[in-house]
Amino acid sequence: MPNVLVVMPANESHRRHLESAVPGAAFVYTSEPTAQQVETADYIVGNVSPTLLAHARNLKLLQLNSAGSNPYLRLPEICPNARLCCATGAYGLAISEHMIAMLLMLMKKLALYRDNQYEGLWRDLGQVVSLWDANVLVVGMGDIGTSFARLCAGFGAHVTGVRRTARREKPDFVEAVATMDALDTLLPAADVVFLSLPETPETIGPMNEQRFALMKDGAYLLNCGRGSAIDQAALLRAVRSGKLAGAGLDVTTPEPLSPDHPLWREPRIAITPHVSGHFHLAETQNRIISIACENLRAMETGGALRSEVNFSAGY
Repeated sequence: MPNVLVVMPANESHRRHLESAVPGAAFVYTSEPTAQQVETADYIVGNVSPTLLAHARNLKLLQLNSAGSNPYLRLPEICPNARLCCATGAYGLAISEHMIAMLLMLMKKLALYRDNQYEGLWRDLGQVVSLWDANVLVVGMGDIGTSFARLCAGFGAHVTGVRRTARREKPDFVEAVATMDALDTLLPAADVVFLSLPETPETIGPMNEQRFALMKDGAYLLNCGRGSAIDQAALLRAVRSGKLAGAGLDVTTPEPLSPDHPLWREPRIAITPHVSGHFHLAETQNRIISIACENLRAMETGGALRSEVNFSAGY
């Protein structure tokens, strides 16, 4: 029977589900796996240290607990017979809610009111804006982008999606879907631009000085994909000049930002330390376990794997 090494947190309910997916398998649960445990594992669930994979002689499946897979893209060189799956599909709820909260905080000036609260100031900060009837451009229509689009549509926004490849079908709550080559024509109409892009050679730096200039005056920018998607110096200039009304960032380059980085001190830029995902929402962990169970069963029965990483595309 296979050996299953679980290196992500798993409560009793999670363990029952995992063990029911591969009846009779030998399960080991640990947050600090040893080289020997990795060596004997047929299946690994969770983000094991990439350096330990050199010992993975029997590995057939590495099921990540993250949506991103960049540190593991050399897996075919190390374990030619292993397959790699990520947790795409688990994080949409948590991250989309987090980013909507950041957007509303900026639109309603809640952070500025909070600053006034600390100073004991009863001061009206003037007009605010709404998501109702706003044009929202979602760049990256995977699980996270689609979840964010759904929430925006619920607020009465008009949502346009941008994705890597053209497809005929689209969610009912999205008014149109385009490909990345249409980005420059879509930016001028967008009140909100939301980025949820993986880090690949094609997605490094798309939001630069030129594209900020194309954006609508008073627009908002949100990023929850990878910090490398944005020229941060250009973003800071766009916000300080008033070209953009504000930005919400859950990812930066580098991470963490140095304490003296100017992004920290711009009041119209909201920053959270890459925490919109992880396991902060219990449902995220439940969904990761569900994906892992599905893929463990598929490995045993020869079925199709969910969220298998395409090594050529890089995600």
